[in-house]
Parts: sequence; C-alpha cells; structure tokens
Amino acid sequence: MADQRTLDFIRQHPVDTWNLFRHEHPEEVIDLSGADLRETNLGRINLFRADLRGADLSSVDLWGASLSGASLVEANLSNANLVRADLSYADLSRANLSKAALRDADLYGALLMDANLSRVDLCGANLREAVVTSAQLSEAQPLDDCL
Repeated sequence: MADQRTLDFIRQHPVDTWNLFRHEHPEEVIDLSGADLRETNLGRINLFRADLRGADLSSVDLWGASLSGASLVEANLSNANLVRADLSYADLSRANLSKAALRDADLYGALLMDANLSRVDLCGANLREAVVTSAQLSEAQPLDDCL
C-alpha cells in the first residue's frame, strides 16, 4: 500500500517542491501503490521508477510528467492527461487507459500487455520497442483523427 507520508506530501505541496525532493533524494523508493489520486493536478511531476500499481489516477493531469520505469500495473488512468509524458520503460500491463490523452507521449520500451487502450489518443506518441498488440492499437482513437 501507498506510503501515507509520501501521498500527503504530494497532495499538500506544489509539484516543484516534490521535484526538488526527488532531485535531492533520487534513490528514495516511491510507493504509491493503490493510492487514490483521482482528478489531481500532477503536471510535470517526477515519479521516475515509482510504484503506482493499482493506483487510481483517473482524470489526473500528468502533462509532461516523468513516469519512466514506473510500475503502473493495473492502474486506472482512464481519462488521464498524459500528453508529452515520459512513460519510457514503464509497466502498464493490465492498466486502464481508456479515453486517456497520450499525444506526443514517450512510450519507448513500455509494457502494455493486456492494457485497455479503448479510445486512447496516441497521436504523435513514440511506441518504438513498446510491447503492445495490433488488436489493442485497433481500439485506440483512429490515427486519421490526428490532423
């Protein structure tokens, strides 16, 4: 389960304060597994290699966030704003990404096994080396809509 002190810090302080903490303590293990962060503004937050397994991140603003190497297994990211987010090498297996905005996001090497990608906006997203099936991608918003 999520570390309550970490969760409280994120909720009560500006993202810049959190990012400074992360810069000063890069080795700190970040456990936000199972956390309820629905509808929170976390734009540009540094959650590099954070444990977010089973977290509720529905309708969260993660614009430009650093989630590289994060574990988002079974997380709920429905309707989340992940535009320009760094999700490289993140594990999004069985995550719910329905209706999420991943426009221009970096998903290089991400694991998307059994993730729900229905109506996801992947316009301009980097999916190089990502583990995802064509069947999953067929559920995403048509790339014709990227214009």
